[in-house]
Amino acid sequence: MFNRKEARLRRARKTRAKIAELKAVRLCVNRTNCHIYAQIISPCGGKVLAAASTLDKDVRANVPNGGNKAAATTVGKLIAERAKAAGVEQVAFDRSGLRYHGRVQALAEAAREAGLKF
Repeated sequence: MFNRKEARLRRARKTRAKIAELKAVRLCVNRTNCHIYAQIISPCGGKVLAAASTLDKDVRANVPNGGNKAAATTVGKLIAERAKAAGVEQVAFDRSGLRYHGRVQALAEAAREAGLKF
């Protein structure tokens, strides 16, 4: 029987295995109906170097709704700034099996415009 969640997690596993093989720092995105989260994770996979989400106080002050493209764009810019502060320029984009569309795409494009390379 087809299960959307299992299919998404299978795609995510394949992507994460490839990124681990490359030993690259990854930009991991998680999306819920109300919020979007982004983390910069070390190549070993055990340490979060930077994080940003629509739950951060400075983001909540600027964006009234955390579940839209404007919020995703704000989080994308913020994660790029925090990654640069942590000394990270090049990342691999881990979209957690989600389609590159809508809020995930808005976050990725904002992070690219703010200077992250992937």
